[in-house]
Amino acid sequence: MSKQKTFRPKARRPRGFEDRTGSTLRVERHLVECASRVYDDWGFEPLMTPAFEYADALGKFLPDEERPNEGVFAMEDDDGQWMALRYDHTAPLARFVAENFQDLNKPYRRYQAGDVWRNEKPGPGRFRQFVQCDADTVGSSNPASDAEMIALAAEVMREVGLKDGDYVIRVNDRRVLDGVLESIGASEPDRRMRVLRAADKLDRLGREGVAALLGEGRKDESGDFTEGAKLDTAGIDTVLNFLDATGGSREAVIARLEPLVGASETGKAGLAALAEIHAVLGAIGVDETRAAFDPSIVRGLGYYTGPVFEAELLAQATYEDGKPIQFGSVGGGGRYDDLVARFTGQAVPATGFSFGVSRFAAALSALGLTGEAAEKPLIIVVASEKDRSADYLRMAAELRAAGFRAEAFVGGGNMGKQMKYADRRGAVAAVIVGSEEREQGLVTIKDLKLGARLAADISDNRQWREEQPAQQTVARDAWIAAVKEVSGRDRAQG
Repeated sequence: MSKQKTFRPKARRPRGFEDRTGSTLRVERHLVECASRVYDDWGFEPLMTPAFEYADALGKFLPDEERPNEGVFAMEDDDGQWMALRYDHTAPLARFVAENFQDLNKPYRRYQAGDVWRNEKPGPGRFRQFVQCDADTVGSSNPASDAEMIALAAEVMREVGLKDGDYVIRVNDRRVLDGVLESIGASEPDRRMRVLRAADKLDRLGREGVAALLGEGRKDESGDFTEGAKLDTAGIDTVLNFLDATGGSREAVIARLEPLVGASETGKAGLAALAEIHAVLGAIGVDETRAAFDPSIVRGLGYYTGPVFEAELLAQATYEDGKPIQFGSVGGGGRYDDLVARFTGQAVPATGFSFGVSRFAAALSALGLTGEAAEKPLIIVVASEKDRSADYLRMAAELRAAGFRAEAFVGGGNMGKQMKYADRRGAVAAVIVGSEEREQGLVTIKDLKLGARLAADISDNRQWREEQPAQQTVARDAWIAAVKEVSGRDRAQG
């Protein structure tokens, strides 16, 4: 009788998902903590909605109408209702506000950070699960609330360690372009959407590529043809002049835009909102180096209804080969006044700011701005005597009380294996109390970082054993101070 083979599944990650470990998680946690401090200081309340929402409540709240409506992970509950993992924090916020509308103080100001899920085809840097951090004000149509959100975004940039000039919040109002299209007779929905999509590609395609998309259309490098908005030459020039209106003071941008919107009331409303935003930003000390007006900013084609903005990193960093890293946008937001109405039938104005934590954290790491996220020095207490685990665990606790990360080795293995473990963990030092040290009231401390540097200069094993570089033995009442000295020396060398 043959023995049945035991099934052993292959260890593998689901496609489009990632494992985030150690230093990555620390930087992301640092970023969320920085943002949360700002939001809390500005009077926003924390909120955590469930990972699942009813699928019919999500509706078409995807940030872009081009995204497939089925781009969520859904399952049928035992009561026959379909639930889906949240794909952002805004749709759950709309549901929460609608469900608790009578009990909420309005405007309702909240912030939330957590995982979101997208059932989309994964690609390089494009994952199906990632962390977003949002802040929103619901219930205010005052442009001052948009200005506050822009200032809030700028303050987050400062809080994470960026200097003024290392970032800029670029601001626009979608109604200004709508006014321009009205002034040239091109405001019908399909043509408007084509113009918006063309404008959104300015950074990638340049003026020539955008001009082609505003006209008859454009064929890309693969030969695929994208039909254009079919504006005439004058209309194309007007839209390009609109996109070129950036630069200089915020007042100068408004002045350049005024003649382009003509008599359009929609365009005038957008310009009035920008003027109010400028006044508020100026009053609270957010100048053009931190928040600039830029007509080329177009976000969420079927989503935002007024002011829109993006947080762009300007700071420079390079790859190992010396090539510059292009960070671009790390977050953004704007006004969306139609979400809650899906539930209540009543329009409720709202504005918000959101950033992807992983992308922003990766940029901060490249810039060396990890702040308090930098790991505390790790110290390993070696288990020299197998029956002294309690002593070693107590020593690790003493190290933690002194401000270190510390662990007592609890695995199996001789001294050599434990030292190799300490090296692989990146420990600064190893603490050793064997029978001789214990009987004499001593502690041996190995400076692992210094030892690794000195090892390069010693080729003779006998010399290594005799000299014992980077190792010291101190009295039991002085061992914490000695570890601090080792750690300080390592940081100075680092």
